[in-house]
Amino acid sequence: MRHLLKYLKSYKRECVLAPLFKMLEAVFELFVPLVVASIIDKGIAGGDKAHVIKCCVVMITLGAVGLISAVSAQYMAARAAVGFATGLRHDLFKHIISLSYKNIDELGASTMITRMTNDVNQAQTGVNMFLRLFLRSPFIVFGAMIMAFTINVRAALIFVVVIAVLFAVVGAVMYFNIPLLKTVQEKLDRITLLTRENLTGARVIRAFTLEESEIKGYGSANDELYSRQQKAGHLSALLNPATFVIINLAIVVLIYTGAVKVDAGILTKGQVVALYNYMSQILVELIKLANLIVLLNKAAASSDRIYEVFKITPAIEEGGRSAGDKPQDASAESVGFYHVGLKYSETGDEALTDINLSVKKGETIGIIGGTGSGKSSVVNLIPRFYDVTSGCVKVFGKDVRDYDVKELRNMIGVVPQKAVLFEGSIAENLRLGNEEAGDEELNEAVRLAVCEDVVKLKGGLDGMIEPGGKNLSGGQKQRLTIARALVRKPGILILDDSASALDNMTDLKLRKGIGGLDYDPTVFIVSQRTSSVQNADRIVVLEDGCIAGIGTHEELLEDCGVYREIYDSVFHEG
Repeated sequence: MRHLLKYLKSYKRECVLAPLFKMLEAVFELFVPLVVASIIDKGIAGGDKAHVIKCCVVMITLGAVGLISAVSAQYMAARAAVGFATGLRHDLFKHIISLSYKNIDELGASTMITRMTNDVNQAQTGVNMFLRLFLRSPFIVFGAMIMAFTINVRAALIFVVVIAVLFAVVGAVMYFNIPLLKTVQEKLDRITLLTRENLTGARVIRAFTLEESEIKGYGSANDELYSRQQKAGHLSALLNPATFVIINLAIVVLIYTGAVKVDAGILTKGQVVALYNYMSQILVELIKLANLIVLLNKAAASSDRIYEVFKITPAIEEGGRSAGDKPQDASAESVGFYHVGLKYSETGDEALTDINLSVKKGETIGIIGGTGSGKSSVVNLIPRFYDVTSGCVKVFGKDVRDYDVKELRNMIGVVPQKAVLFEGSIAENLRLGNEEAGDEELNEAVRLAVCEDVVKLKGGLDGMIEPGGKNLSGGQKQRLTIARALVRKPGILILDDSASALDNMTDLKLRKGIGGLDYDPTVFIVSQRTSSVQNADRIVVLEDGCIAGIGTHEELLEDCGVYREIYDSVFHEG
């Protein structure tokens, strides 16, 4: 938790005033038993009505001031806690966005969602309750003990023993409960993952009638979460009954001792009542403290999980290019791969092995191969979605690792395999490629991407897209994502199997439109269909992460068995 306290720096005043107001409330509360004792011993026993009225006015005043102090403290604590969570959530989101594809693959989307939501909320609640009670409850407990000593030393020793026993119980519960609460959050990650998978894959589940098995799997994960929560809950639940038993036993001993001392003339009846009230105050505050400790345990476990994310160093580090070094050179090669090797994990097999390829500016390169041959892996190295394990990739004559990541990716337009659109208008989605683009540029990109019919169908550029583009077909989403990349007018355009949902005629129109671009970009077309790449200047054939052949369509049909096999699988008859 201490690693996240920097988010309270802007709320130092609130962090100081909230506990102070709570302590002020506690001070007034500690005086109440003494006033009650005075009412009993002087007012009632002495028949002094004026004294009783005077003491009642004092009690009302103490209560009113205490109420104002409590409201002020809760306002300050809530303000600090909400500000803490806002800053934490912002930085956590910023850090997650900075992580590379490799980091995200290792961490998992469901875990990140849980830590961004549930864990941050738990930490916020912990901060709020800590500021409200971390001084008040101990202050009341020890304050009541000190006030008891002012009444009678021997009777006050009961308070010392009780407080020592209670703190031992609380410490034991904390020691065993924190690991359990951390496990609960991990099981919650699993529930989030299953929920996310079932919601995004609902059509697949229904198509294969897997509802029952998915319900069974979810139920099993839910039972595991329930079991862990139950264990943690049982342990946490021990605090309240243990506190009640210990305090009530102490009250019995206190009343017995007080009665003996009243008979002996050592204590007055009012003093015994005051001692009883102080013991009751300790009971109430220790129950609050017990609940606070449970909340702080949850907050501590959640904070540790959040800090684990912050500790992840982005696998993609910023390059060291100087501001005056202009990388783009028309005379240089556009993209170069030099003995490139790639592993997705240190212990895994190579996804790419010894890839060598030099691409000139304005050249169109087709990349084809079977499933899992490494097609997407090759193009993902150009914008540094992943870093090479060996060798290097150069863009306009400079190693991609020497670029500022943002500037490198601003030169590149990427259309991923899975078309992703965001909630908002068509224009807002297209301007993700270029925030400064005007309507004319957007319409030109729409024309080149052969999606004029989509825009017209949705009512123009202001037409709304639902979250994830669920009001569009697969082909419509693909064409809009291509238009989004073209709005940028990139020097390098990567189409990663982005026409898989298009019919052959639309695919042909799209390739003709891209081929006629006046700014002459370098184009990479990744596909499993030979028809999509056969007109490329050169075609790279991949097999098991290695280059099986490079050449034109005609050359590869003659010299490359892998390419001919892919071609024959589509066009060969008989």
